[in-house]
Amino acid sequence: MKDISMHIMDIAQNSITAGAGLLEINIIEDIDNDAYTVIIKDNGKGMPEELLKKVTDPFTTTRTTRKIGLGLPLLKQNVERTGGTFSIESKEGEGTTVEASFVMMHPDRLPIGDIAGTIVLLTSANPELTIIYRHSTNTGDYEYNTTEINSTLDGVSITEPSVIRFLKEMIDENLQSIGISR
Repeated sequence: MKDISMHIMDIAQNSITAGAGLLEINIIEDIDNDAYTVIIKDNGKGMPEELLKKVTDPFTTTRTTRKIGLGLPLLKQNVERTGGTFSIESKEGEGTTVEASFVMMHPDRLPIGDIAGTIVLLTSANPELTIIYRHSTNTGDYEYNTTEINSTLDGVSITEPSVIRFLKEMIDENLQSIGISR
């Protein structure tokens, strides 16, 4: 993965594959503590204890089309390369939470990437999925909630090209208002 937004997309895809109806993506940029934390939580089917113990091993995957799974192992490696921390919790029938906390100013931290584009792509490709995206910085907070957006759209599809463009602009503007620039 070349940036953090691609890691977010990969973990979100795992959640969708696990049957999640709710996906929460929380990003906390804490300059004072030199931490860039990504927390992805879903209400999918969760993982059995045996799988959870070895899910960061690249030779462990639930896919039948290939014998390796690199998403979680690469995320863990990229986080630990910065001196950060990685954790994953899962309970069968309840869902999974992945937390990756990078040392923000470390020279090996991946670029952030296009977070707004990632959120909009997840939204437009999965219109039935409730996505709650929260982004916090030392100067403010922003929340994006597809349930609220769909309510505001009043029957217009969230997959309409004009809506997708609007959502991307809206997220970018709100991120700029809390001190994030691409």
